[in-house]
Amino acid sequence: MEPHMISRIVRSQREFYCSGITRNVEYRRKQLKKLRDLIAGEDGLIVEALKKDLAKPALEAYAAEISLVLGELEYALKKLESWTRPRKVRSQLALLPSSSSVVPEPLGVVLIIAPWNYPFQLAIAPLISAVAAGNCAIVKPSELSPHTAEVMEELITRHMDPRHLSVVNGGPDTARELLDHRFDHIFFTGSSRVARMVMESASRHLTPVTLELGGKSPCIVDRDVNIEYAARRVVWGKFFNAGQSCVAPDYVLVDERIRDEFADAVKRAVVRFYGQDPRKSPYYARIVNRSHFDRLMGYLDQGDTVVGGQALAQELFIAPTVLDAVDPEAPVMQEEIFGPVLPLIPFSSFPEAIAFVNSRPKPLAIYLFTTDRVKQELAKNETSSGSFCINDVLVQFFSHHLPFGGVGESGMGRCHGKAGFDTFSHTRSMVQNTLAFDIPLRYAPYRFKLPLVKWFL
Repeated sequence: MEPHMISRIVRSQREFYCSGITRNVEYRRKQLKKLRDLIAGEDGLIVEALKKDLAKPALEAYAAEISLVLGELEYALKKLESWTRPRKVRSQLALLPSSSSVVPEPLGVVLIIAPWNYPFQLAIAPLISAVAAGNCAIVKPSELSPHTAEVMEELITRHMDPRHLSVVNGGPDTARELLDHRFDHIFFTGSSRVARMVMESASRHLTPVTLELGGKSPCIVDRDVNIEYAARRVVWGKFFNAGQSCVAPDYVLVDERIRDEFADAVKRAVVRFYGQDPRKSPYYARIVNRSHFDRLMGYLDQGDTVVGGQALAQELFIAPTVLDAVDPEAPVMQEEIFGPVLPLIPFSSFPEAIAFVNSRPKPLAIYLFTTDRVKQELAKNETSSGSFCINDVLVQFFSHHLPFGGVGESGMGRCHGKAGFDTFSHTRSMVQNTLAFDIPLRYAPYRFKLPLVKWFL
């Protein structure tokens, strides 16, 4: 998009926000309902766009993109009144007879930069929070998922007021042009490399940012588990969307005493889910583009192949691949994989597995499979991550009751539900006093007043 058009959109939204219309809670409710109705009414169009961009199976597209967004909308509509209500708080003795409260206020005009792996959900979910909080918003979809980006632009342009909500499509130049403008908040989902550039641009205007990133989320499998169930859940979570999920298990630390059994169970699960030839499976997605395909191909020879390894560049197809005997210092263990390659790393003791996790940057998620409550508590207390999940994977992302986000290099800030509303709100502190009488204790001269002040404060 041309720079002058971007400037016009930002200026128009700034003027609309200053009119005060978006502060009205009923106006916000109407916009959320309009979003809900247009998404529910055009779900087939959205699923088809996701299929064109990533070959997403219809169930994965609906469950992880449309259903999650509709759930966020319903939850926001249900809670909007309570979220926006001023909240009374206690006044300290020294502040009496004043009353104190906190009031959530919108930030202003916000920018949402979305990624390509879940291009609809990761654009619209934060947009819902921004609208619920009373902001105007510009969404910049990823150019790597062009069909979904086009559908979002078409739907938002056709049904929503562009002074309130706009979709701006384009490549890196468009993103840079947007970041040259002053926003009241920037919500970015993507890689750490791009996040650093976003944060640098935001710093020029002292704009606060939310960064939803990724990292190497570990999965620890202890020897006391039901191996078949654990293997199925890990395989499902890893190869959902062909492994292109920020919260996918990036590698598995497995107790060496069940290593072979677990590897065999993983292989059985892959065949059960996708058949002997996953290329023919209608339930398996594809890699987003040739650049990511080539990057992932470089990982395939960094261990012994348990299952998978097949690839076809013309179809951007890489089979669900599990690697054993992987060197912990190999590139596949240093970089976020973000694709259908799963390394298995054996450990001899549980503290060794915890130490391995803690020797690396804080991940977006940690997954632990064990029935031992002592080990569960040990892992919870001695590790740090954006989220923590016991005996399952990915499911924490689907709950709008749970704040979602990273810590350290896996991100900053939170989204989903009330946490998303808070991200796009300013909690304003309010104090109201009376002019009916005055207490002279605060005023000079201070002679003889110090003992009283000590008692009050």
